[in-house]
This record gives sequence, C-alpha cells and structure tokens, in this order.
Amino acid sequence: MNVVIIGCGVVGAAIAYELSQVKGLKITVIDRQPPAQASTGAALGVLMGVISHKIKGKAWQMRQTSIQRYETLIPELEALTGTKIPFNRQGILSLCLEAENFPAWEKLVETRHSQGWQLEIWNTAKLKDFCPQVNNTQITGAVYSPQDRQLDPTALTLALVAAAQNKGVNFKFGVNVLDVPTPKRNHLQEPVKCFSVETTEGKITTDWVVIAAGLGSTPLTAQLNQIIDIRPVLGQALQVHLGHPLGNPDFQPVITGNDVHIVPVGGKDYWIGATVEFPHNSNEITADRELLESVKQQAIAFCPELATATIIRTWSGLRPRPEGRPAPIISKLLGFSNILLATGHYRNGVLLAPATAAAIREMII
Repeated sequence: MNVVIIGCGVVGAAIAYELSQVKGLKITVIDRQPPAQASTGAALGVLMGVISHKIKGKAWQMRQTSIQRYETLIPELEALTGTKIPFNRQGILSLCLEAENFPAWEKLVETRHSQGWQLEIWNTAKLKDFCPQVNNTQITGAVYSPQDRQLDPTALTLALVAAAQNKGVNFKFGVNVLDVPTPKRNHLQEPVKCFSVETTEGKITTDWVVIAAGLGSTPLTAQLNQIIDIRPVLGQALQVHLGHPLGNPDFQPVITGNDVHIVPVGGKDYWIGATVEFPHNSNEITADRELLESVKQQAIAFCPELATATIIRTWSGLRPRPEGRPAPIISKLLGFSNILLATGHYRNGVLLAPATAAAIREMII
C-alpha cells in the first residue's frame, strides 16, 4: 500500500518514521525544501505537557501520549542513527508573577497527581535555593514540572528522517506538488478517492495522501476545493552566549514566565523567545525588532545575569494557526476517503508530533 506524505517538518517526519514501522507500506515524503526548514527550524522545542492547563479530552490526551513517547523515541532514534539529539530532561520551571493565580495551580497539581504525573509548587525560598539565577522581587514562587522536556527540533527532525530512510522511506526534497488529481463527484456527493500525486519529478500513485505541510496546506486544499484556512503567526527568538551556566550548573531546567522561555543550550548558551506576531490586514508579517527586544528584556528581568550575555544569532519563523477552529487539524479532508490532514499545529508542532503520528497511523491501518 502506497502512502504519500506532503511536508517534512517535524510532524511530517514523525509520521514517516511511525508509518515506516508498519509492514507492507511504501512511503514517499515530498517537500519543496530540505527538512525542518519552516516553523520547525524556528521552534524552541519546549514540551509543555504536564504543566499545560489542558486537563481532559483530546488536548490533554495528545500531550500525554507525546510526553510518554518521547522518553522512548529519543533513545530509539539515537540508537538507530548514531547521532545525539539534545534532550533536556531537567524539566520546566514556570515562574509565578504577583498577579498569578495560585489556587488554579494548586488545582492543577491535584489533577496531575490523580493522573499519575508530578507537579510541584515552590515558594520563593525553594526557588532561590534551586535557581539562584532567578532574581526578581515580583516573582512570588514557581511551579516545577520534572517530567516535561525540551529538545532540539531540527536535530530531532533530521534524526526522524535518517531513521525512516533506514527503514526504506523515500524522501524527495526540492520537489513541488503540482496537483492532486481527483475523480469527479457523483450526484450522491459520496467521498471520492485520490489515486496519485503529480509532482515536478513526475506522478506518484498512492492509496493514501497525508497533508502535513503547515502553511502550505492551504494552497493544497484550495486545489481540492476544500480550503483549510491556516494563517501565519510570526515568532522571533535569539541565542545568547554567557560563557558559563546560569545558577547551578547541575540543574538547568527551561525557565518560563509570562510566555517568555529561557532555554539552556549546551551549557553556556541560552535560547530566549519567542514573540507572537499576528499578520495585519494581508497575510504579510515583518519581524518587529522592538518585540524581540522586549522578550529579551523580560528574560533579563527574570535572570539579571543575562544582561551580560552576547547575542550570537537571532531567527524567526512562521507558525501555522488554523483560522476559526482549534489547533491542530488531524482528520480526513472533507469529501475525500483517503486524504488525511495533519496540520495547523500552531505553537505545539514539536510537542504533538508523536501523538499526531500515532493518530495518522491508526487512521491508515
């Protein structure tokens, strides 16, 4: 059975690897760029699962599935590819500012314990003890999630591609999808089946098409007269070099507060991000330097030592946000029996990639 996956960010790559373990599938992945170029290449890889306020339904289930899967997936990929994937197992620390709602956190701690997960509320003394780099009188405490993680999204995606290639998946980079021809609908309007995908490298016959193209999903679905409206939201981040670890070198969790993340990278560097910038009237967005500066200043307000760090690079990327419906979109495309959508993950593509891959595998088998 042939499967064509369109898009090779972290979601497309995770689906390819997951499906490569199913016997009897012949898988082709198409992307007009090399892997991990679009929103994946700009992501910070902060996996906010247990610490998220999603507590039930699909939103929580997917987070839980992914957090559990990453514990086995990372060592599995490292063994298969012989490469190291930077994976921070020291948890996520969420700083509470004066206005923060402690009763809501206490309720979440209780819920997580009942679900079998750990979450701790720290007072200012414990915070000072464990993370002396956090120094701001407005911080009234913190919530620590020891089972949440952070990883390098590009390294992860490249490892998923290499592992899937080892298992026989065919990747076509620098190839454009020209058309997904479909038969005319009958008067009963029953779902139709697509039998091939036409690309700049020729026609590929297929039994299933998976659209995992992020923002590229909109023009693809428009061709099929079932437009899925996904809009870009820009995010900027920066990497700073400090020359030494912040606080305790042996305890380097991701620190987050007020939607600003401080992410340890390789001992002496930190990623700081990310902005959330919506398009104005058109879909055009230009990166706002002042917003990135304000994210940096917020990080310095949490950890004043960062003021002495040198900026070594800045970057930005567009996140795919579905218009008028929740993210992500994981379903059949309306009107088609064999076209699946795995797209529009907005700010949670890296977090939800394993759960998305598992859901697509279920739909196909």
